[in-house]
Amino acid sequence: MEYHKIVLLHRIVVSLFLLHYVVKGYFLLSGKKETLAGYSAKTRAAEMILSVLFLATGIYLVYAGPSLSVLMYVKIALVFASIPLAIIGFKREKKPLAMLAILFLFLAYGLAEMSKAQYAKADKAPVDTSTEAADPVAVGKTVYSAKCVACHGDKGDAGLAGAKNLRITQLTDDQQKDIIKNGKPGTGMSAFPDLTDDQLNGLLAYIKTLKQ
Repeated sequence: MEYHKIVLLHRIVVSLFLLHYVVKGYFLLSGKKETLAGYSAKTRAAEMILSVLFLATGIYLVYAGPSLSVLMYVKIALVFASIPLAIIGFKREKKPLAMLAILFLFLAYGLAEMSKAQYAKADKAPVDTSTEAADPVAVGKTVYSAKCVACHGDKGDAGLAGAKNLRITQLTDDQQKDIIKNGKPGTGMSAFPDLTDDQLNGLLAYIKTLKQ
């Protein structure tokens, strides 16, 4: 399954997981113990499936996604901390622990969105290559560090977020330019339409050095 589809599945699972615990939290805070017990019994299998999908898709995205930021490390810590809190809180009807678990999940979701926004901002941010203008490879290295290294890695072969191995690519210069400028639908490849011709040519020149 393609990376972007796993991202979508993960977001759906996380949303359902959060909704499920919000409902349980409401019943617990409202003192509706019998309703909570009945709801928990009826949704036990679904909760197990969501939990497995939550962890499985999350682990895949950590493994196959872009390099982790500090925010993402905090998100992972919050998720793992919320699991025992939720188990103890709802099983023993400890309201503070249950609410803390739900809070941690919401914070983790929010941090994930912030991290995503940071990557999007970095993709759109202009690159200043004025100091390397006389050296195409130097220009390309600057662009590569700003736009490409998160997924392709320092050597071009990291393969994160489904990124292709640039060290063995057989694409022509024109094909590479088209993908860089317009992105590639159905993959995690972003479009960089704001790159100048000098930056684009420099980027291709630098990518060629990765093959050596």
